[in-house]
Amino acid sequence: MPDTIGWVATAIFSASYFFHRPAALRRVQAAAACLWIIYGIAVRAMPVVVANAIVAVAALYSLWQGSLRRGSA
Repeated sequence: MPDTIGWVATAIFSASYFFHRPAALRRVQAAAACLWIIYGIAVRAMPVVVANAIVAVAALYSLWQGSLRRGSA
């Protein structure tokens, strides 16, 4: 089962390169990073968990910042 999660995370992250709108790109990257976190926990790989937690937080933060900028314009 962990391998399946890893492959799905890879497919979702790879798909993010086809999104042109930054918000969609960030959402897809955050989703893939969350799957990678689940995978990392399942295989007990803390570097995978930590690296993807950083990616997920960065993606969600930039998504949030973008929504703030659009709201105040």
